[in-house]
Amino acid sequence: MAGLSLSGVRKSYGATTVLHGIDLDVADGEFVVFVGPSGCGKSTLLRSIAGLESITGGTIAIDGADVTGLPASERGLAMVFQSYALYPHMSVYANMAFALENMGFKRDEIDKRVKRAAGMLRLTDYLERKPKALSGGQRQRVAIGRAIVRDPKIFLFDEPLSNLDAELRVATRKELAALHAEIGGTMIYVTHDQVEAMTLAHRIVVLQGGKIEQVGTPLELYNRPDNLFVAGFIGSPRMNLLPGKVVRSGAVALGEAGHEVACATGSLPAGASVTLGIRPEHLALAAQDGGVPLAIELVERLGGESYLYGASPGLPQITLRLDGQSEHQRGSGVALAFPQQHLHLFDDAGKAVRV
Repeated sequence: MAGLSLSGVRKSYGATTVLHGIDLDVADGEFVVFVGPSGCGKSTLLRSIAGLESITGGTIAIDGADVTGLPASERGLAMVFQSYALYPHMSVYANMAFALENMGFKRDEIDKRVKRAAGMLRLTDYLERKPKALSGGQRQRVAIGRAIVRDPKIFLFDEPLSNLDAELRVATRKELAALHAEIGGTMIYVTHDQVEAMTLAHRIVVLQGGKIEQVGTPLELYNRPDNLFVAGFIGSPRMNLLPGKVVRSGAVALGEAGHEVACATGSLPAGASVTLGIRPEHLALAAQDGGVPLAIELVERLGGESYLYGASPGLPQITLRLDGQSEHQRGSGVALAFPQQHLHLFDDAGKAVRV
């Protein structure tokens, strides 16, 4: 296995720049996830690493060696795509063995590698089947097995679970995590699904507009987002982001009524426009005369937890998560408390205010 280093990687299509100077180091054996909305450049970055796209500027190094000018076939990587891309006329065994045969491996070594990968992926009983006789999850495991047998320096995954239904996505996600724990390979994984990113990654790279917004462990990004984009993107349901103004040091006013919330404001002056962030699970219920009023518009009861969605004058929709089975009804009202230790504050440029 190997590490990866990107330095000033840029990619342009004519006058349109897609990647704006990406700098990133991935350690040997690390599982890194690229996440971001559609069009943020995450798949283009992955394809550039693979050698399927030539970059406009910068360098790409694998295991300390500059591979910027090398074709994909000479980089020692293996890629798993969203499409399974299996040969329908070949058995599972033949699909997994095909690349090794083309690389000139001996039959005994091919057999050893294929059976080892099949064992890891619970495909041993399906080696003689054709792809049409497999479920979607099994087909994706064959595609992953085809990458494993090559023993690559780095595994690249481009939204590999997008074609699976919700139940299979969860099951296959668990299998990928277990697979990484077993083989310890360096893996780079692209997804638009931040839940996949949170559950799989050692570190997450959040991309927006061809730039890196933040890099960190899942909980670092969840607990200390650097800016409004990361705060709103990481977490499901998303963080409540509420406009307000600093009224004095340590206090922010929210909504039309100017309800004051105690919050560390750093060096921001009175009158500064800010955005106050708090996650749905961190909001608390307060006495009716002691908090920010919320008119409930929708209640979702999921058994072990309930979500209340509501409105407060001058504020966007607020989401509150409560443990258990809430008795609150649509049309009723509650008051909200904002525990200071769970608040995030962002200045008018969208940057986190650190104190």
